[in-house]
Amino acid sequence: MKMWKALAAAAALAVASGGAQAESGVSEDEIKIGGAHDLSGIFAPFSVPAVKAAQLYFDEVNAAGGVHGRKITYIVEDHGYQVPKAVQAANKLVNRDQVFAMLLSLGTPHNLAMFKLMGPKGVPNISPLTAARQMVDPPAPWKFAGNASYYDGVKATTEYMAAEQGSSTFCLMFLPTDFGVEIQAGLKDGAAAAGKSYGVETKHKPDETDFSGALGKIKDGGCDTVGLALGVSQTINVIATANKLGMSDVKFVLSSAGFHTVVAKGLAAQGVMGGVYAGAGWQDLEARLAEPAVGGWVKAYTEATGEKFPGTGALLGRSGAELLVRGLEAAGPDLTREGFIAAMEGLSFQDEISGYPVALSADNHVAGRSVFVSAVENGSWKLLKTLD
Repeated sequence: MKMWKALAAAAALAVASGGAQAESGVSEDEIKIGGAHDLSGIFAPFSVPAVKAAQLYFDEVNAAGGVHGRKITYIVEDHGYQVPKAVQAANKLVNRDQVFAMLLSLGTPHNLAMFKLMGPKGVPNISPLTAARQMVDPPAPWKFAGNASYYDGVKATTEYMAAEQGSSTFCLMFLPTDFGVEIQAGLKDGAAAAGKSYGVETKHKPDETDFSGALGKIKDGGCDTVGLALGVSQTINVIATANKLGMSDVKFVLSSAGFHTVVAKGLAAQGVMGGVYAGAGWQDLEARLAEPAVGGWVKAYTEATGEKFPGTGALLGRSGAELLVRGLEAAGPDLTREGFIAAMEGLSFQDEISGYPVALSADNHVAGRSVFVSAVENGSWKLLKTLD
């Protein structure tokens, strides 16, 4: 008799607390979100400010009462741009922390490796800091990308370079990873579509710092336009080295992984003021500071962090956090992953910080599909063309 009373009491307690029926990562007063980031590797200039901006946004939401009374807890792990560490991070976040969803996790091969843990449990993956097509292809209900893919951005920019910047022979310097292969495909297909040549390729390692030999091959190959799929500091290094070697007539094409405030400023510090182009799924901040939403957010961010300017990583973190919160709000108080996914598929709004319209549906899990072609001009990015 005592045993049955104890079991009944335990069941009643579980129901009252929501523990027995609650969705993973969701309690009466909290929603746990995870993120696997590069806080110490070659793409830290994206992850570090993205985490900071997302957390600041969550702090505002939580201070206002949270989402349907629940505070958001963002649990972040550092993988240092190493795939094995990313898998370890995902294992902790998914299985031990039991997060409701993953947000802004960085890296193409890293996300693909983590999908093996997330997929079987249907853990939503929101706005990963990679624009690889594999983030939504093959499609799955739990995959949601933030922006146009690397492939679409590079292909469109390559065609633009051929049509409007006189490019005729395209070459590539890249990391031979899932990330680099996406840029390779976009550059090759863009050159073919424009009826132009695709020539020399050079492969590189994430910790490589001397690119003189590779640039010699690029020069000997008659390349007038070079695609880059490298780390942030490597991108600056390559372009600055080319300039020092007298290759100032060579143009460079970057994906969204190189469309970063740090790149424009870093090149200016090295005396490179132009000749660098990028195709990305969002607009740069500097040129839009007069817009009330952009100017207001930049002011709030700089006051909160003490930094001079938020930059690209922060922009992506802020946008990803807003997308998640809008989905949580639309899902209602009885939060489940199934309900959240359905709510995400109905979102439609203007992302004022990143400068593109969001339109998600059951058939489209990419929040923003526009491609913005920009060029470095005296230390800043200047928008040249919008391709929808």
